[in-house]
Amino acid sequence: MIFNKTSIRNHHDNSHDYGYIEHSHLTNVENREQKTLNILLVYWLNHNQSYGKEYKEWAEKAREMGKEETAKNIEDALKYLEKVNECLSEAKKNM
Repeated sequence: MIFNKTSIRNHHDNSHDYGYIEHSHLTNVENREQKTLNILLVYWLNHNQSYGKEYKEWAEKAREMGKEETAKNIEDALKYLEKVNECLSEAKKNM
């Protein structure tokens, strides 16, 4: 029998590195869930970075409107968002 990446990957459920070919023994569901999680982590990071830019912009606009407390609240939210991104980035590294 000739094995290609798919047949090697799916013939049992443990893991080996054969050097010449990625050989993962995750089940199809586990493999699909890992791929989905990787995609979600990247999406969440990009999404949050986009919102972070908006937060900065609107904090400045609030300040220009004389809404200093509102600007500070938005900037506080941005600090939390940055911490969330740090955690998500670490999660991505650990995949």
